[in-house]
This record gives sequence, C-alpha cells and structure tokens, in this order.
Amino acid sequence: MTAFIAQTAPRYMAANVATLRWMLERPRFHGIYLNTKLNPLTLEDYGAADGWRGPDWTYGWIQGRGLESLATHAAAFTETDPALTTALDDAGRALYGALDKLQGRDGHGYFRYGPDMQPVCGPDDGPLAQQVRGGDVFTYSDAFFAKGLICGAARYDPAELPRHLAALGRVIDAIGDDRFQMAEKVPLAPATAAAEPADFGPRMILLGAAGMLRRLRLAEATTYADGFIAHVLSHHLDRGTGLLRNVPGQDDCNVGHAIEFVGFALDHLGKNGDPQTLKALERILVASFDHGFAGPGIRLTVSARTGQPVSPFCPWWSLPETIRSAALAFEATRSTEALRIWQAADARFWDVYWRDDPPVAYQCLTPDGPVDYVPATPCLDPGYHTGLSLLAAARAAERISSVPTQ
Repeated sequence: MTAFIAQTAPRYMAANVATLRWMLERPRFHGIYLNTKLNPLTLEDYGAADGWRGPDWTYGWIQGRGLESLATHAAAFTETDPALTTALDDAGRALYGALDKLQGRDGHGYFRYGPDMQPVCGPDDGPLAQQVRGGDVFTYSDAFFAKGLICGAARYDPAELPRHLAALGRVIDAIGDDRFQMAEKVPLAPATAAAEPADFGPRMILLGAAGMLRRLRLAEATTYADGFIAHVLSHHLDRGTGLLRNVPGQDDCNVGHAIEFVGFALDHLGKNGDPQTLKALERILVASFDHGFAGPGIRLTVSARTGQPVSPFCPWWSLPETIRSAALAFEATRSTEALRIWQAADARFWDVYWRDDPPVAYQCLTPDGPVDYVPATPCLDPGYHTGLSLLAAARAAERISSVPTQ
C-alpha cells in the first residue's frame, strides 16, 4: 500500500506537466481558445472537411473547463515549475478575458460557437441555426463558464470575483427552479428545461465548484453543496444496489457520473464529513465501479435492475475520475475497498488508455478496442477530467504519505 501511494503523486504530476505543455504548444483558435482537437485514433488534426469537429467550431464547454484547468495548474506548479506557471498564466489570462467578454454579452456561455463566435445549435450532422439567447434558462456551459471565470478572476482579476460568484449563484438557483436545460443542441426555452427528466447531472457538476471554492478561500459561497449531496442521496440512490439512478424511478445508471459525484462530494466534505454520508459515498463508489468496470474500462451505462452494463462504450474520463474519488475515499476512511479501486483504475488507465506521444488518453474504447466515438465534444481533454482528477489524487496521496503510520 505505502509503496503504491508514494509513487502516484510524482507520476500523476509528471503526466499533467506533459499534457499541459503539449496543449500550450498547439496553435490556438482565434489566437486565444485552447485547441485540443485531433482525431483520437489517428492523432491527426481535424480540418474544415470534418464539419462540426473542425476548427471553425469552438466549444464553450471545453474553454470553460480549460480556464479552470489553466488557473488551477498554474497555482499548483508555482514552486516546482515556474516556467510552466508563467506559460499557463499567459494562456489563462487571455482566455479569461475572452470568456468574460463572451459571457458579458447576455450573461451566458454556450455549448457551440460558430466561426464568428456567435452561439449556434442543431444536430452534429444537420443544419445549424442561431442559438436562442439563454435568458432565465441556464445550462452546463453556463456552469463551466462560471467555474472557469471564478478561477480566472481569483488569479488574474480579483476585483471581479463578486460578479462571477453571482453568476455561479444564478446557475445554482436555476437547478432548483427547473430552469436548467441539459440539452444544449436544441433551442433554449423555459418549457424545454422544465420538461427534462430530473437527472442528477446538473447538481453533480455544480457540486464540483464547492471544493474549488474552498481552495480559493471562498468557502462562504459553498452553502448550497450540502443540500445538493443530500438531494442526490435521497432521490437517486438505489438502496438495494448502491447505484445512482440517473433519474428517480428509471433504470439507467451513468456510473461514471456517480463516481464523479462521489469525488466532488468528498472534495467538499473532506475526511471530517458525517460518518453516515461518507459511508454512503463509499458504497456508491464501490457499487458503481464493480458494476461498471467491464472490458477495457468503465461502461457508460449500467442497468439498476440487472446490475449489468447496457452500453459498450468506455470513455476515458471515468477512470481518472475514479482515481480521484478512490484516493479521496481512502484518505477519509482508509478503506481497503477504496484502495482496491484506486489501484485497479490506476492500472487500467495507464496500461490501456494512456498514450505517451502525445500525452493524452484514447477518448473511448469498447471491448473491441479504440473507437471513433465522441462522448460530448471533439476536443480532447484540456487538463480537466484527467488533469484536475490526477492533481486532486496527487494531493491526497501527499497528505496520506505525510501522516505517520500508527
């Protein structure tokens, strides 16, 4: 155990350094926006002929996540790699300014922007139209913009933090008021948002801001987080299996999202969380991993009724999220089950998914091998799912290793 944990932090941090340097060396869209668009199988850059995957389309999801990654990693490497911190800050400061201007148009960020940086909507393989302005409807893109802009403001523009915290608050309020729309490829509308199923995804993503806020010494803005955890445990937890149902009463379980929820909850609560809550979170982690870990990685969907995977797809992101969640769970409980999962996810990610040149993971595998399947956007990870998860796990490993053995 001790040997495994001791070697994880330097390995995780070295991988993040390599990925961040690779990303920073790539030409940016419009000279500002992060460019991680390349075919996950051939590793060739997408071109104009690749349509919605090509360079003409900028994804707000990815840019908001990327800003959170840039600012967070810049702080992390201040002492150990000041040159990298400087490069990250140069990119982060420019991206902060650009996203702040985009959001400043109407108070929203959008999933997909066209060549003129106007928001568009429509199916990936069909005609695109101008996206409806968000108004009182908020989305995942709003969440990722808000998180990224808070990280950016904390580092580059502290006087504007109250404005960005208020924007985050509006996204949080929209969830409770049924004004959060998950489907961003269709026109935004209050009726569409209100009619969507009560998936735990929005609460999970916004819960991810709580640990971030605490590290930025903004814990006073996390008062919503305990309620989000309680809501998910009360409404989505299948008591018989320990799985989280995407929607209460429905069968599908996105076990990767359940594991991500556990990580965000533990990041917020820390090892001093309520024992019963910590126990419930660990049960979700174990059930989600054990039911979903089949084939090359963690399946996208599992049936609550049968406990069996119902999707062949194993996207990369659920493994680093598992590494984070298991590391935080082990730190909190010293559970052998959490350590087992940490070790298993670590081994599978590095042995099967990771590619050293360039330092990125296969985007998706099935039992038949790598596939050209885009989980959400054609951009590879800008140091978010992989980078921030590995950073959190590395910090947990360092804290665990610093505690004297009893």
